[in-house]
Amino acid sequence: MSPLVVVLLLIAGLSESAGRILPLIAHHPNVSRSHAILLLLTGAVVEGAVFTLWPLTAWTLADLMPSAPPSSAAAPEWTPSLAAPLVFSAVIAFPLLGPLLHLLLFVGVGAGLVAPLAATTGLDWWHAAGCVTIAGVGLAAAVEGVRRLVVKISAISRREVLA
Repeated sequence: MSPLVVVLLLIAGLSESAGRILPLIAHHPNVSRSHAILLLLTGAVVEGAVFTLWPLTAWTLADLMPSAPPSSAAAPEWTPSLAAPLVFSAVIAFPLLGPLLHLLLFVGVGAGLVAPLAATTGLDWWHAAGCVTIAGVGLAAAVEGVRRLVVKISAISRREVLA
C-alpha cells in the first residue's frame, strides 16, 4: 500500500472519528482537550484500520463462497482512485450531517470496490457486491460493538471512581 493511500485512509478515519467524537465532547464540556484529542486520534487509527480491512475482508468472504473458482490472486488493495471517494464521503458526509447521505456515499465507495474484487476472484458482479456489502456491514457492526463496550466499561469505571 502506498504512503498516499495510507494518508487518505487516515484522513477518512479522522473524519469518521470526528463525526463520532465531536457530539460526545459537545455533551460533556468538562472533557479535557488532551483527552478529546487522544480519543479523536485513536478513533482515526481504528476507523482507518477498518477501512483498510474492508477489501481484504470482502476478498476472504469471496474465497469462502462455493461458487468461487480457485484463485491464487492477491486480495485487492486500496488505490488512490478507490480511496479518494472514501475520503470525500467521510469529509463531506460527516455522520452528523445526515446518515442517509453518509450511507449513500459509502454504498458508492463499496460499489467501486466490487469491480476489482470480481476481477481478482472470478465471481460475477452481484456475488462480489454481496461480499463487499457483508464485509462492510460486518466490520461496521464489530466496531460499533467494541465502541459500545468501551462506553459501558468507561461508565462503570467512572462510577467506581466517584463511589
